[in-house]
Amino acid sequence: MKLDGGIGANLASAASDAQKAENDGYDGAWASETGGHDPFFALLLAAEHTERIELGTGIVVAFGRTPMIVAGQAWDLNHFSRGRFLLGLGSQIKPHIEKRYSMPWSHPAPRMREFISAMRAIWDSWQNGTKLDFRGDFYTHTLMTPFFMPGPNEYGAPRVLLAAVGEGMTRVAGEVADGLLVHGFTTERYLREVTVPAIHAGLAASGRNRDQFEVSYPAFVVAGDTEEQMVAAMDGTRKQIAFYGSTPAYRPVLELHGWGDLQTELNTLSKQGQWDEMSRRIDDEILNAFAVVGSPEQIPALLMRRFGDLVDRISLYRPYQDGGGDVVPRIMAGLKNI
Repeated sequence: MKLDGGIGANLASAASDAQKAENDGYDGAWASETGGHDPFFALLLAAEHTERIELGTGIVVAFGRTPMIVAGQAWDLNHFSRGRFLLGLGSQIKPHIEKRYSMPWSHPAPRMREFISAMRAIWDSWQNGTKLDFRGDFYTHTLMTPFFMPGPNEYGAPRVLLAAVGEGMTRVAGEVADGLLVHGFTTERYLREVTVPAIHAGLAASGRNRDQFEVSYPAFVVAGDTEEQMVAAMDGTRKQIAFYGSTPAYRPVLELHGWGDLQTELNTLSKQGQWDEMSRRIDDEILNAFAVVGSPEQIPALLMRRFGDLVDRISLYRPYQDGGGDVVPRIMAGLKNI
C-alpha cells in the first residue's frame, strides 16, 4: 500500500512541503483546491524540487473549468514532473458550481464521464496527431490548429483519479478513470457494500480489471499520547464529520448505517450556524465508524484491518493540531513495517 502526504496551499512553502514528504518516505503528496488556491501552482513548485514522489491534485474542481483547460495544465505538469503527476478531479456541488464558479450544472455523473473522455480525446490529438473530433451532450471539441498543438511528450497523458461518494460517480470512475479518490466521509461498511461494487461495475463496462485501477483513501485518524491530545483529536474530527454530514449529497453514507435523519438535523443546524451543536450530534458510535481511534502504535494495524484489502494508497486525515509532536512519523513507521 502506498502512503501519501499533503502539500499546503502556501506557495512559499509548497516546495519544502514536497521535499519533506519525499524525504520522509511518502509515495505521494496531494495539493487541494481550498481557500481559493489553485493546486496546480503548488504542484509545479513541488515537481521542480523533488525527484521521486508522485504529485496529485486532491482535488481540482472539474466543472469550474473546461476539458481543454484542464487537459493543458495536466499535460504540462505531467511532462515537467517526468510522469509523476496524478490528476485528481472532483465535481463539487451545485451551489458552488453555479454561484461561485458561474458555470452550468447538470447531471454530474454523465457530465464527468464526458469531461474525462473529452480530455482523453484532446490528449490523443496531442500525442498521436489524431484529428480532434469530440462531440458530446455537454462538451464539444473539434478544433486543434498547429499553433495550439503542444505536440507529444515522452511521458504521455497523466493518470486520472476521480473523487466520488455516490454509486453513479463511482461507476464513472471505474469506466473512464485510472483510479478513485475515496471521500473521507466514507465508512468501511460503505466502502465494502457500495463503493467497491460500483467500481467493479464500472471496470466491467470498460473491459478492465481491478489491477488496472488505483483506489486512494484519506482515513480519519484520531491519535495522541495524552488525554488532552486525544480529546482535541476527537473534537476536531467530530466537527469535520458533522460538517460533511450536513451535505445532502453525502446522505447515503449515513442512511446505510440507519442515521439518515441525522443528515437532516445537521443540515438544519448548519443553516443556523450552530457548528458546536452539530459536532455534539456525532456520538462515539458515529465517530468510530468514520475514524480509526487509538494510540500511534495501534493505528497502523487498525488501518490495515479495516482497509488493507480495499485500497491501494492511504493518507492520514487529521482535522486537528497535535502540537507538532511525532504522532504521524510513528504511524508512518508502523505502516511501513506491516
